[in-house]
Amino acid sequence: MKNETEKNKDLKIELPGERIQKVLARSGLGSRRQLEKSIKMAQIYVNGKLAELGCKVAEGDIISWKNRKWVIEGKTQEFKIIMYNKPLGQICTRKDEKGRPTVFDHLPELKGQRWINIGRLDINTTGLLLFTTDGEFANHMMHPSTKIDREYACRVYGDVDQIKLDNLRKGVELEDGKAKFNDIQAAGAGESNQWFHVTLLEGRNREVRRLWESQDLKVNRLKRVRFGGVFLPKKLRTGQIQELTNGEQNILMQDVKYTPQNLELIARHIR
Repeated sequence: MKNETEKNKDLKIELPGERIQKVLARSGLGSRRQLEKSIKMAQIYVNGKLAELGCKVAEGDIISWKNRKWVIEGKTQEFKIIMYNKPLGQICTRKDEKGRPTVFDHLPELKGQRWINIGRLDINTTGLLLFTTDGEFANHMMHPSTKIDREYACRVYGDVDQIKLDNLRKGVELEDGKAKFNDIQAAGAGESNQWFHVTLLEGRNREVRRLWESQDLKVNRLKRVRFGGVFLPKKLRTGQIQELTNGEQNILMQDVKYTPQNLELIARHIR
């Protein structure tokens, strides 16, 4: 007769192997492209041997990379997405050499998982930031092919005329390629400033500011108010966090044609 421990061992579900870059990306260790580059540069080891591009890992395998180690295991993942109303002065990295506050300092603690930011905002931009516990989903959301629109409220200083607005709609050449606003809507004016709501299908560094600067205009306030189908709620004050509803999560997943798996291989950091 087998004891209960032996019976449970017999019933264990072993997940089939998956490509290493997919598992590590799902675990929030980088995008697939970044991980593939590290594999090509002979930086990642599996069970003490150099990983090859496209090799598969399975439960129990040990990953070594950057003097750290992870074990591959099967786990039922609780899929979470939260929104954060980012204040001025916070940066979107986990740690800062200059000691500046980061958005990660203000997120709720997790056990066995970590928050992964879906896109970034620069230090002088406020508003909607999304975080998830699913690295694969984060990579889907940030990939250029998804073409998810982002909406910003901008306070612009300078003389904004129709010619400049037409230029920004048609597209202008920036140092990293052509860019444009997919939509521009006036949203009020003061003595020397005008408010606009603009949308982009990309998330390049400082792209909104650089677009306005290409027309000799300066943005002196910038706030992201929407990411895809998720709007920043008016009741969510600066520095506050709110978990997305099931409906909001479903909208985002449909946008990128993403289906989360309840049981999957992940890399758990061990030292």
